[in-house]
Amino acid sequence: MSEQSAQPEYRIEDLAHHSGATVRTIRAYQDRGLLPRPERRGRSNVYGDAHLARLRQIADLLDRGYTLASIKELLEAWDTGRGLGGVLGLVAEVHGPWTDEEADRISRADLDARFGGTPDEDAIRDAIELGVLERLTDRETEEYLVPSPQELAVAVELYAAGVPLAAITGHLRELRDQVEHIASRFLEFTTEHVFARYLEHRPPTDADAAEAATMVRRLRPLAQQTVDAELARAMRLLATRHLQLHLSPEPPPSRGDEPRPIALPADTVRAVQELVGPDGVAAFVAAATERELGKRTLDALAARHSPQN
Repeated sequence: MSEQSAQPEYRIEDLAHHSGATVRTIRAYQDRGLLPRPERRGRSNVYGDAHLARLRQIADLLDRGYTLASIKELLEAWDTGRGLGGVLGLVAEVHGPWTDEEADRISRADLDARFGGTPDEDAIRDAIELGVLERLTDRETEEYLVPSPQELAVAVELYAAGVPLAAITGHLRELRDQVEHIASRFLEFTTEHVFARYLEHRPPTDADAAEAATMVRRLRPLAQQTVDAELARAMRLLATRHLQLHLSPEPPPSRGDEPRPIALPADTVRAVQELVGPDGVAAFVAAATERELGKRTLDALAARHSPQN
């Protein structure tokens, strides 16, 4: 840092140290037009606080999932005087928490105690992969961050009711896929009918971005409220049917789509195994049966409309 100027000045190595970026990354940003060129002082390049602020801005947008191409558009809008405050406000609004729930911490000892007292490394690994737990590495004792204490509490209750941990994590994976589909559809719906008018300009104007951020705040709780209401309706309907089915004196009717064992001659099974392998026997028999049924259906239709009839 130079002592000849009131403003801080950095060599590229110093800028990399203060920003957390590498020298190679800084040069790449310069080549792509994301970072202004440094001032030349003799044989040295000199950077200032504006460069440091820009690097931190880029890092923040990258953390929020923006690509370098979209970041360049945003920064160009800022540099040409179109404003970036509203856009960054919209980014912060979307990226912010979508729930009032606050994260918590839990020790490994407490975690094991809640799930029967026996350490289960596979369950811990699954929970970290699913984001239910986040390992804290800056602690002397083994601790974890719990982004959603409610989700962990549900798992504890299910385990206490007799549900195996592997079944709980498997169910969460399936549920997450379905919920992400619901979220995707809600975003498509609101983008088409609400936010499309704010996104006509790329990047949006400062005023449009600020108004869109306000709209996000208004609509944010609607997705959860809708899902809560529909889940309550579906649970009441299906749970009532389920209870009636199991309280009925008659045995539950067999489902037509449930697989049923069928005895096949050993020679037939052996021949199919030689043709498609042991793992392909069921699929081969099913496909051959469907083809035969289709052929017979076609033959019957053709015979029905034959000129001789």
